[in-house]
Amino acid sequence: MRRLALSLLLGAACALAQPKVGPDKEAAMKADLAGQIDAMKKQAQVMVDSVFSFGELGFQEFETSKYLSGILEKEGFKIDRNIAGIPTAWVASWGEGKPVISLGSDIDDIPQASQKPGVAWHEPLVEGAPGHGEGHNSGVPLNIMAALAVKKVMEREHLKGTIRLWPGVAEELVGTKAYYVRAGMFKDVDIVLFCHVANNLAVSYGPSPQNGLVSVEYMFKGESAHAAGAPWRGRSALDAVELMDVGWNFRREHLRLATRLHYVITNGGDQPNVVPPNAAVWYYFREADYDHIMNLWHIGDNMAQAATLMTDTTYTSRLLGTAWPGYFNKPIAEDMYENIKKVGLPQWSDDDQTLAKAFQRELKVPVRGLATKIPELRAPREQTQDFSGEEGQGIGPTGGGSDDIGDVSWNVPTITLRYPSNIPGGPGHNWANAISMATPIAHKGVIAGAKVQAMTMLDILLHPELVDKAWDYFKNVQTKETKYTSFLRPTDQPATWLNQKTMEIYRPRMKAFYYDSSKYNTYLEQLGIKYPTVKPASGDTSK
Repeated sequence: MRRLALSLLLGAACALAQPKVGPDKEAAMKADLAGQIDAMKKQAQVMVDSVFSFGELGFQEFETSKYLSGILEKEGFKIDRNIAGIPTAWVASWGEGKPVISLGSDIDDIPQASQKPGVAWHEPLVEGAPGHGEGHNSGVPLNIMAALAVKKVMEREHLKGTIRLWPGVAEELVGTKAYYVRAGMFKDVDIVLFCHVANNLAVSYGPSPQNGLVSVEYMFKGESAHAAGAPWRGRSALDAVELMDVGWNFRREHLRLATRLHYVITNGGDQPNVVPPNAAVWYYFREADYDHIMNLWHIGDNMAQAATLMTDTTYTSRLLGTAWPGYFNKPIAEDMYENIKKVGLPQWSDDDQTLAKAFQRELKVPVRGLATKIPELRAPREQTQDFSGEEGQGIGPTGGGSDDIGDVSWNVPTITLRYPSNIPGGPGHNWANAISMATPIAHKGVIAGAKVQAMTMLDILLHPELVDKAWDYFKNVQTKETKYTSFLRPTDQPATWLNQKTMEIYRPRMKAFYYDSSKYNTYLEQLGIKYPTVKPASGDTSK
């Protein structure tokens, strides 16, 4: 209640500070924002294409962070770097006073997702290299355009408020946002406007259908021996890993529908003739709420302990990432949805639709092209689904992916804008989802999303009662019964070493494909790709 009371007081103070703006003036200001963003189309294209070309994995986004924060620094934003001890994390700030509007989006990409943009089949730029197979090259450029447009209006109209921008580092590892929260990055923030690439313009409120998770690596230690000469003298750490995996795979029959459980063996030994003295396995334990996630983690520890008893080995573990299930703010989502309707979807060209349909044919999914209709504002899941999952009380949630924006959403009113820079039908986390991400499809989607983001920022600046309503919903609906407890333990630290070796292998080869906007109008032009490049009817892939 103290935070709500403080918010109400600050909102009242903000109302006194801001000049009065009537409906006609507000509409003109929104039209001005849209016009400014249209005028930044070239800048948007360069930013989106440049970040696409860097193609950096989580915790290794050094080129991306330097480039994006550098743009904001030149525009007068103050940059704080190394946030929460993460070298590629930063916060860019401009303005003063309330409200504090925080804009976030992710910047990392996907292993082995290198792909030539605008080519409607699998053709890597660098074989085996990472690439933007989710589209995280587009979100921070969107936020930058929105922030620059709003900054100009604030300066002209003498509006009080603070704009902050930040990158979601290592989101694919759900590796940082809980640390941002722990470091106090959002302690004075009024509203978080997050954005994430999608294939339509959309926003939702209430509980997210996504799961939360903990990401845990188990390291087993045994004793080496000659695998043929004296195998009885060895104690195989790899045996322990495999027994743990077998145990979990038998346990799957008895897990709730919401549970998602997957793993990779990160160390399987050195060579077959040596009994592996060290081995490791990395698990994602996903579920619908804190208690069920913690239960999976507890079972995982028991499985690891059982594996050591069967193999006479030992184990240690480390937390590599966490995410709460998201919960998004109704008043802000409703306001944003009105702006989505104002902006509307981009005007797709025949070439855009040709690429989209060729992509869908290649992936053998329904051929429907790009979105032409905005979806309805999604209602909260809690009103239509029973979460208990207990016998006789419904089946509970059915689970899905995860995003560590969930941790932020439980600490400050948050929404996620979805914007149409990808093609419907992609599998996600895959080279196919990179095909559109340095093409006119991505550029147009970012422009549309930036307009929505900027207009929503203006609403927050001009209507302090919107902030009050957001905090009222946060306090009296979202967190009335459920309180945030971080999965992080005091000794846990960001896993900033992840992906370092992979980028050391591929970065030198990828540098040859960095976008040079001083020489080439677009990244497609630099790569010599005709837009769109699709298979002829015969199925021949020759170009």
